[in-house]
Amino acid sequence: MSAEQGTQGAAEAPSGGIKSRHKRFLWIIFGLAFFAAIVALVLNAFGSSITYFYSPTQVMNNEVPQGRAFRVGGMVEGGSVVRAGDGLTVHFKVTDTAETVAVVYTGILPDLFAEEKGVVAQGRLDDHGVFQATQVLAKHDENYVAPEVQAALDEAHKTRAAQTLAQ
Repeated sequence: MSAEQGTQGAAEAPSGGIKSRHKRFLWIIFGLAFFAAIVALVLNAFGSSITYFYSPTQVMNNEVPQGRAFRVGGMVEGGSVVRAGDGLTVHFKVTDTAETVAVVYTGILPDLFAEEKGVVAQGRLDDHGVFQATQVLAKHDENYVAPEVQAALDEAHKTRAAQTLAQ
């Protein structure tokens, strides 16, 4: 091989570097992967902090998440409030007039908590089907009922009316 041919071969060999077009493509791919990872982390954090609302009928029909906190709302059943000897633990029942869920709460109840009034409790179901509340929210005035509670009560009334007509 002559010296002239050796120089031509060196000029035709790949330089070993990445073309600028490929570098831009790699940066775009890296940026999209980074963005996707951030979005996935945010959605995961957001999803794990959401607490869904269920009516007593949905709770009794096992439509609630197992092992996760959720909210149950309705009316405090008349005559169901029983205070334990420790002064902080309260047993009561929440109803949507179709079904009833037993609730246990340890803590200070809101001032507006009363029988036959609207309530929303947040917590989990235990192994015995009793709702272990970590927070209890009561309505804030005479006319207010949480929209979720009102919708659950309306649905229970419709169901009960339909069952009565069917009999």
